[in-house]
Amino acid sequence: MTKILVVDDEADLEALVKQKFRKKIREQEYEFIFANNGVHALEQLQKHSDVDIVLSDINMPEMDGLTLLTKISEQHSILKSVIISAYGDMENIRTAMNRGAFDFITKPVDFNDLELTLEKTILFVKQMRETLRAIKENNILKMYVDETVLNFMGSREFESTLMANETVEAAVAFIDICSFTAVSETEAPDTVVELLNKFFDLMVKEIIAHGGFVDKFIGDAVMAVFRGEYQLDRAIDACLAVRNKIAALPALNGQMNFKPNVSIGINFGEMVSGNIGSSSLRRLDYTVIGDAVNIAQRLQALAGPGQILITEQSWEKVKEFFKCTEVGEMNLKNKLAPVNIYEVIE
Repeated sequence: MTKILVVDDEADLEALVKQKFRKKIREQEYEFIFANNGVHALEQLQKHSDVDIVLSDINMPEMDGLTLLTKISEQHSILKSVIISAYGDMENIRTAMNRGAFDFITKPVDFNDLELTLEKTILFVKQMRETLRAIKENNILKMYVDETVLNFMGSREFESTLMANETVEAAVAFIDICSFTAVSETEAPDTVVELLNKFFDLMVKEIIAHGGFVDKFIGDAVMAVFRGEYQLDRAIDACLAVRNKIAALPALNGQMNFKPNVSIGINFGEMVSGNIGSSSLRRLDYTVIGDAVNIAQRLQALAGPGQILITEQSWEKVKEFFKCTEVGEMNLKNKLAPVNIYEVIE
């Protein structure tokens, strides 16, 4: 069941919502709770920690919807908010989006549009929660492995199950921290690890927020995979967010004199997904491999500080939604013909 918090000071909206979604309420697909302003909404979120989505008006007494968005971003980072307001001008829309709104609907409410928006938001929230759950379960498994699990890992059942693979359609991004090797060669190990973890933390948050998951950390780089709908668009959105967040970090002065930046390569296509490694050593890595993955890594190697590089094939898919400039043809390792490359600007 999806739990939805509706925040609006108009009393008739509660009745309208219950009427329009009565079938889903009756079938226990949706559960609605209500608040009449931002302060009341935060109180409701304290009582109902399992809320998935917030539908909020902008103009309300005590605490308006835009302020509520900021509070939700700070206190309930996994929640997704949809603004429903009569103030549909671009300034309010941009402000709402910049404060973390997932979508924006104008009043009077078109309930068909609202239902489609809810379905889209629910899907996104589910993907985020599944990714977080997988990360948590994986970390717990690494910390606590009892004898029963170890015996299973040595069994034929384990080999036949975990060594199976499949072909999937996905987008892959390689994100490298530029010039970090120099830092690792000149700074104390504790400083290096602390800095690297800080940068990785920032990247991971954006990757997960856009429905991706971290496949692995490779030195001072991250390999992220995006599956499902709009995989390439979400990969680019995540990488733009990572680039901007890293670039906004202050320079590290003194002996280090280091300005954080990233170089990024993104590609999409068919790839093999499976547990790669040694079953005899019981060390397997669930990952993706293939030509599409290799191209993403080589694009990252070509990218300069702040650059996000994609192929012409990727550009054809996203050119209507992202501003890109043509870099030109370049030779990639193990590619007979040059590949035409584009840089994603915004």
